[in-house]
Amino acid sequence: MAKSLKPTDARLKTADELSALLLDLRKEQFNLRFQRATGQNEGVSRVRVVRRDIARVKTILAEQQRASVTKPAAPVGAAGQS
Repeated sequence: MAKSLKPTDARLKTADELSALLLDLRKEQFNLRFQRATGQNEGVSRVRVVRRDIARVKTILAEQQRASVTKPAAPVGAAGQS
């Protein structure tokens, strides 16, 4: 997996791709917590990066959902005029 997720790259992804990425990040977070509990954790900073990437993905998903709900409609008088 990449070092860190860039917001510009994440915004180009679809909601399905972001959901899959979120699932992968949560699995990685679980594995890192498990490694820390067993004393095998080598990359301590990776925990912080993964946690921030999860927050970034969740934020972008929420923005996309809000944008799809509040799309502006066409003006009422504009339809059917020649």
